Order: sequence, then structure tokens, then C-alpha cells
Amino acid sequence: MSRIVVTGIGVISAVGNTVDANRTALVNGQCGITPLRNIDTRFAGLMPFGEIKTTTGTLKEQLHASEPGVTRTMLLSLHAFNEAVADSGLPASDISSLNTAFISGNTVGGMCLTDELYADTRSTANGTEYMTSYDAASVGIYVQDRYRMNGITDTFNTACSSSANAIMYGAKLIQHGFAKRAIVGGADTLAKFTINGFNALRILSDDICRPFDKDRKGLNLGEGSAYIVLEKEADAAGKTIYAVLQGYGNANDAYHPSSLSAEGDGPVAAMYAALSKANLSPGDIDFINAHGTATENNDEVESVAMKKVFGHVPAFASTKGYTGHTLGAAGAIEAVYSILSLHNQELYPALHFREAIAATGLIPVQYYQKKHLQHVMSNSFGFGGNCTSLIFSKY
Repeated sequence: MSRIVVTGIGVISAVGNTVDANRTALVNGQCGITPLRNIDTRFAGLMPFGEIKTTTGTLKEQLHASEPGVTRTMLLSLHAFNEAVADSGLPASDISSLNTAFISGNTVGGMCLTDELYADTRSTANGTEYMTSYDAASVGIYVQDRYRMNGITDTFNTACSSSANAIMYGAKLIQHGFAKRAIVGGADTLAKFTINGFNALRILSDDICRPFDKDRKGLNLGEGSAYIVLEKEADAAGKTIYAVLQGYGNANDAYHPSSLSAEGDGPVAAMYAALSKANLSPGDIDFINAHGTATENNDEVESVAMKKVFGHVPAFASTKGYTGHTLGAAGAIEAVYSILSLHNQELYPALHFREAIAATGLIPVQYYQKKHLQHVMSNSFGFGGNCTSLIFSKY
């Protein structure tokens, strides 16, 4: 069976509006987590965020998005989608083909318009132009309409594993003959809805996050979008092939609405499932792009899980110290970062780390380095225990 390969990538995040800008930041260890500029919230001066500095108005102008009801989440999704399909060289006829699937993930969706949503739910009139823009599916539908797509389109909303699951599902559609190619990823934006919600959970840090550090204080919320184009190797002749999607696995420990079990049952099962699908052993993995949210629960549990699966844990790091936690977009953004590591044979350092968690003693990559990489695992562990691991391999 022909392997599934990556022929196009697109990303926008707090460290850059293009793939090249993101890679430059990763290579140079440039953090994009700063005070808020574009959201009017009482937490703006109290906590840092991984905010994209381009305003919603500017994005609308750049993307020629004059349709009523357009949200920031839609705009970020369209921005990254545009870059991915252009990078892959997909003509409009291929994008709109019945053989092209579009699978997207998000958590916030149109609820980035928190105040508008609140006003519309209390209104006795017909509501604003955003009435059909609040749900999660509205983001994918907008991009689908812009490109007149006719193939399978679906939306995943499985919290922080949403876009990783979109990637996995797109690969399965190709594998089983339901699509010839799949454009997969996700988007999420900063919003009062999530800022207030995560603050209520008491897992937001008032300082820049420090994944896997013993004195970590919590996560920084971020925003962004990323998409990758998946095709069969046999259909990708003449194209740049960035990596092979070698394996994937999903599991759910169903332990708690917002925490992983102390034993790491879900992460362990997801990682083993991905290794099995890839026909690899734990010793074959050269690097792990860890979920690494910098929360008390996640980092210790993920460390425990990695030790269970790998014994001697390979080089690992979390890139959330660059972008913040982009929620439903995180799996896709970090998949792009994993692909960049493989394609350029390089590792990006963890930022803000000082001292290992006492219970596990694991130390992430501390400095940029060139390294021979054959297989990279990317982990995305969501609320409700929904855990997904992807494995990309060098082409």
C-alpha cells in the first residue's frame, strides 16, 4: 500500500504568520508569549498570552474576507489553509474535487465572539450577523464555501487533541479509499470564553509558562492555525515531500473532565497504538514533541507515561513555551513543527526550563541542534482524557 505523505504545510501562530517565520523563531528560541493587545479583558494586564499580533480587521483585508458573520477563528483557519494548499501546488480543481477531504478541528469555534454570543442568546429579535457563526463547524464550513469544496468535510471538537484527530481521520479516509487527498488541521483563537474558563480552573499562569519545570505555574493560552496536505506517495510525484505520516493512535482514559490519570493510562495507550500502527518499537523514536502544557497535572503525568513507554526517554520538548497552548489548533501546529524538525534534521529547544520535576527527573532539549532524525512522535492530550499520538518519519 502506498505510504501517506505530507506535501504541503501552512501555519500562523504567535511566533509568525508563515511557515518560514515560525521555523525562524523555533531555531532562534524566540518566544511569542506577550501581554494582550487585541482583546478587551480584565486579564489583559495580569497574564501573558500567545497572541497573534495581526488584528482581525487586517486579516479580513489581507484575505479579502468581506462576508457577513466572519470570525477571527475562520480567518486564521483560512490563512493557514491558503498557505498549505499553495505549498502543495494544489489547483482549484483538485481542492474542489470530490476526492479531496477537508477535516478541521477546533475548540472555541465562533465562540471567540463571546460578547456577541451572550447578546444574541438574550435577544428577542432575529439576532446579529453572527448567529450561524458560533458553533465549531462554522469554521470548516467557511473555508469549504470559499474554495467550493465538494469532498468529505468534517469537524473534530475533542478539546486539545482536536486537530491531531483531524490529521488521523484524514489519513484513514485516504487509507480506506474515501479520499485521494486530505487537507487536515485546525484553528483556535483567544477569547473571553476560554480565558475566563481556564482561569476558573486555576491553571493559567501569571508568568510565561515553563513546560516540564518543577516550578511550573500553569499554562498560557494562545491562538493559531495549521493545516497539512496528505496524499498517497504514488500521487505525489514531482512534489516536495516533507515527511511520511507513519503512525497514529487515539485513546481515552475517561478519568476526569480536565485531568489525566496519575498512571497516564490514556497517553500510554495512545503512544503504544501509534507505535503499533507505524510498526515501530519505542527505541525507534528519535524525538517526542510533547504535549507539555506546563500545568501541574499534565507535565508530571506525561513524564510518567513517556517513562512507561520508552524506559530511556528519547530527546523531547514542548513548543508551547513559544506559542502558548493553542487548544484545538495545538495538535496541527505541533505536527507542523515535528515535520519541520524532520525535514530540516534539527531540534528546537524548550524555553524557560530550569529544573526537572523531582518525581521523574526528565530534562527537555535545552538548545537548538542539528540531529539525525528518522521518526518523531507528536503528542496531543485533551480534556476528558482524549489522547492522540502521531508519528512522522523522514522521507
